[in-house]
Amino acid sequence: MSAGRAVIGLPDFPWDRLTPYKELAQSHPDGIVDLSVGTPVDPVPPVVRQALADASDSPGYPLTYGTERLRGAAAGWLRRRHGVDLDPANVLPLIGSKEFVAWLPTLLGIGSGQRVIFPELAYPTYDVGARLAGAQPYATDGLLALGPEQVPLVWVNSPSNPTGKVLPAEHLRKVVSWARERGAIVASDECYIELGWEEQPVSVLHPDVCGGSHEGLLAVHSLSKRSNLAGYRAGFVAGDPVLIQRLLEVRKHAGMIVPAPVQAAMAVALDDDGHAEEQRARYAARRAALRPALEAAGWEIEHSTAGLYLWATDGTDCWTQVQGLARRGILVAPGDFYGKAGGEYIRIAMTASDERISAAVRRLQ
Repeated sequence: MSAGRAVIGLPDFPWDRLTPYKELAQSHPDGIVDLSVGTPVDPVPPVVRQALADASDSPGYPLTYGTERLRGAAAGWLRRRHGVDLDPANVLPLIGSKEFVAWLPTLLGIGSGQRVIFPELAYPTYDVGARLAGAQPYATDGLLALGPEQVPLVWVNSPSNPTGKVLPAEHLRKVVSWARERGAIVASDECYIELGWEEQPVSVLHPDVCGGSHEGLLAVHSLSKRSNLAGYRAGFVAGDPVLIQRLLEVRKHAGMIVPAPVQAAMAVALDDDGHAEEQRARYAARRAALRPALEAAGWEIEHSTAGLYLWATDGTDCWTQVQGLARRGILVAPGDFYGKAGGEYIRIAMTASDERISAAVRRLQ
């Protein structure tokens, strides 16, 4: 561990541990099928690329708060697609959702002696964000175990990365009620919300969850998966007007600004549902091919009712599974990247091309 990481207690970057398995998979005669990282491989929609090009002559500083056009598009998308009624003033653009996840505890002033709560199986950046702030990361699926303890921030993630589990409105409503009784903020990572398969996810900002009030709530959204904009670093957060303004002031000081051409592209992407439906259909087809192939090869799929991943196990250690698949030229993520409870699981992404998904299916057979 480097001296810098030791000072703030950060873990080693988990993906570095996959390097030898990636090399093994790359040695396959027909090349690697990389199903480890959920990075989009399909084209950026032409309408979005055109919007980016049209806004490319942007010599002035952009607004940290984002343009009215962008905030209006985000609010319109939430209303149209997810039943959330929100004033566009309560939207804040992000340089991708990951930077917000990593820096939210710091931006909120959370620090030493305070716990940041997140699920037992979770995206590693929730843990990292707590550590960057000097706070204590705490993974649990049972808030009642905390008793009367006051906590400043609770993360929820539905659909889940890595498991694809969907939290129903009733469950989210209980989390919101628990948090409000204790003055905690609930931050909901909803980056996969448009990818419901057997179950349809619901936003924490939906009236069935929050009772029509967004007090103490933040919903984080990304265009990386919906619109293939991972390379644009395009996301936004919406919710409690007081919290949005508080975050805006800090982000102004810190220079956390989404570039103006990206803001223009985001607005067009959020207004256009057609390309998102096309992309969703691509992922549905890949999922329909990959899931039965894995099951026939001896893997059990758990949860995975939404999102971009299959959460699978054959009952052995996760690294044994990673190695076995790497020998077939297929690279997947070990479940322990996401918490100790993932020790016998692997996460398989559906973000490879149709040709590579077909190659994986053949190798599994």
